[in-house]
Amino acid sequence: MASPKNVSMLVGSLRKGSFNRKMALALKSMASASLALELVEIGNLPLYNQDLDPDSPPAEWVEFRRRVGASDAVLFVTPEYNRSVPGVLKNAIDVGSRPYGKSVWSKKPCGVISVSPGAIGGFGANHHLRQSLVFLDMPVLQQPEAYVGGADKLFADDGSISNPATKEFMGKYLAAFEQWIARNAATTTAS
Repeated sequence: MASPKNVSMLVGSLRKGSFNRKMALALKSMASASLALELVEIGNLPLYNQDLDPDSPPAEWVEFRRRVGASDAVLFVTPEYNRSVPGVLKNAIDVGSRPYGKSVWSKKPCGVISVSPGAIGGFGANHHLRQSLVFLDMPVLQQPEAYVGGADKLFADDGSISNPATKEFMGKYLAAFEQWIARNAATTTAS
């Protein structure tokens, strides 16, 4: 049996009761044995400052780059702030894309899930993030799209997804994401 694909999960919310963190943890528990989903924390990353690269990058940047760089794929789970991604997630993207020519993102297959209590499920953040990912040369899973609305009513007390339709959809999303990683593995290993 092939070893599981290592997937770095980045959650764009730092809030203790974050719906996005709940979704990421629920997905981790739902994933097949061939996907190893691991949260990579981004809240402790100092703001990106090019003056520190490449000679004296903060230890947090070095560790973040190492972890994401070693993964086979990335799953972004984010809320929407002002029709875009939260600043903490944008900072993580910037930290991983530098120094120039040493991006940890390049050719790494990825997926985007936006989670919100609102009706449109973070549509603006989802699409704004996709714009950055195209520039970063990351093949982004196109279908199914995952805009998860009504997040304030989706989770049981234990953090699992209590809405049967959402749970079924997220299971299908994970299956499609696993196939997407496999389809793009040749691209990742060829670089």
